[in-house]
Amino acid sequence: MTADDVIRAWDQADPTAIHPLRQVSEDAYWDSGKAQADMLAPVIPDGAKVLDFGCGDGRVAIPMAALGYEVTAVDASQNMLERLAERSPDANTVLADAVGIAGHLGRRRMDAVYSLAVLIHHSYDDCVHIIGKLRAATKLGGILVLDWPVSDQPAEAHSWIGVTTWSREQQDEACAAIGLERIDSDLPWGVYRAVKVES
Repeated sequence: MTADDVIRAWDQADPTAIHPLRQVSEDAYWDSGKAQADMLAPVIPDGAKVLDFGCGDGRVAIPMAALGYEVTAVDASQNMLERLAERSPDANTVLADAVGIAGHLGRRRMDAVYSLAVLIHHSYDDCVHIIGKLRAATKLGGILVLDWPVSDQPAEAHSWIGVTTWSREQQDEACAAIGLERIDSDLPWGVYRAVKVES
């Protein structure tokens, strides 16, 4: 399945199919986004310029903005961004995939980037490519919070709904090539600092 197939699926998705908590209730769905924003806040400096990559309909982006962050919500699904705008008309949204981010940011770089439900569904090569683009959108010393799981038995998913997991060694090698330094954290996602790539 290609990234375009995934985008088409998201574009056509009924809101109740976007997240398992929506089958519980809308309140549970939005409360989970608020809880994740609260989890991100201790690792992202107050008032930071933040990019939410794969923002969907704003489940995390909207509460992050409410916490005082300057959020740029990026998604490759126009329908998701329209749903976000319905809930938060003043939100700064960008229709783009990882490759298109640079064109929207120009020379501007983010203080922090997070991607909480995108990378786990990509192949090793695609994941490294996407993370490289997210790193390029982040200023030196900035923070990246990424759903980039490590496993004792790493495996590459064979469909976008599967989960790709990495060995610690694979991830460390990719971090060195991309320009990321791992930061210890209690978050359920990987936390990294943007650093210069070692020659």
